[in-house]
Amino acid sequence: MQLARIIGHVTATVKHPALVGWRLQIAQPLDAADNPDGEPLLAIGNLGSGRGDRVMLTSDGQSVREMMESNNTPVRWAVIGIADE
Repeated sequence: MQLARIIGHVTATVKHPALVGWRLQIAQPLDAADNPDGEPLLAIGNLGSGRGDRVMLTSDGQSVREMMESNNTPVRWAVIGIADE
C-alpha cells in the first residue's frame, strides 16, 4: 500500500479493452510527512476520488486483476481507498 495524492486525470481515446469504464488518474506518491516521494504514477480508480484527494494505492497484481475482473490487464497501480484528512 502507498499513500498518494490525486493530481489529475488522463483521457485516452484508444485504450486496452480491460480499461473500459475505469478512470485513469495521476497520483503523486507521498512520504510519511505528506511530501512528494518520487515520480507521479498512473492509477485506475472508481471510488470517486478527485484532484487533491489523499488515496491509498496498491500495486498487488492479484488484487488489481480481481478488482478489474480481468486476467489480461496492463494496470500496475489501483486506488483502493480514500484516506481521511
